[in-house]
Amino acid sequence: MRLFIALDLEEEIRQRMGRFLDGIREFAPEARWVRPEFLHVTLKFIGERPAEDVPRIQQALSSVAGPPVEIAFRGHGFFPSAKLLRVFWLGVEAGPELAALAKRIDRAMANVGIPKEEHAYTPHLTLARGGIGPGNPRREKQDGRNAGFRRLQEKLAALPVPDFGRMTAREFFLYESQLLRGGSRYTKLGAFNLQSSTTVKDQ
Repeated sequence: MRLFIALDLEEEIRQRMGRFLDGIREFAPEARWVRPEFLHVTLKFIGERPAEDVPRIQQALSSVAGPPVEIAFRGHGFFPSAKLLRVFWLGVEAGPELAALAKRIDRAMANVGIPKEEHAYTPHLTLARGGIGPGNPRREKQDGRNAGFRRLQEKLAALPVPDFGRMTAREFFLYESQLLRGGSRYTKLGAFNLQSSTTVKDQ
C-alpha cells in the first residue's frame, strides 16, 4: 500500500482552485494535472508499506496531539526552480503550528519504523507535474528545462497573484494512494482530530 498523511481542503477553497485550474490548464496540456477533488496538503509521505502495518500506523497517529492549524492559500511557483520546471505548485502559508504538526507526525512514524525526513518541511499544493521524478522541491539528477511548462509560466506572469482564501484545519488524515490508468485515486484510511485546548511541547 502506498501511504501518506495530509490535511484536506475546505470545499469552498477547493472550488476556487478548480476554477483557477480550468482557466490555465490549456497552457500546459501535456502536464499531468491533479484533479481538484484530490488536492491536499501533504504532512508526510510514507511510501509503500504492507497492509498489516496500517493498524500500527493508525495507532501511532492517534497519539499525535496539537492545536488546529490556520492556513492561507495564495501564490504559485515551480519546483525545483524558475528555469527547471518539474512541478507546478500553489503556495501554503501558515504559522509555526503547521511545521510543528509535521514534526510530531514524523516523530510518531519513526516510532513505528518509518524513516524520519532528512529535509525541513516545505508545505505546498502540487497542481501539476511536467517531468519525470518526484514531487519534492529539491533538484533531481533528471531535471531539465521543461518546455511544456514554459507557456504556462509566461501566462501566469501576466495575471494577478491568486488568493484562494484561508481555513482552519481541525483534523488530518492517513491516505492510501492508488496509481490507476486515469491518474491517482486517494482513499482515507483514518482521521485524527486536532484539539483547540491542546497544549503541546515539542521534544
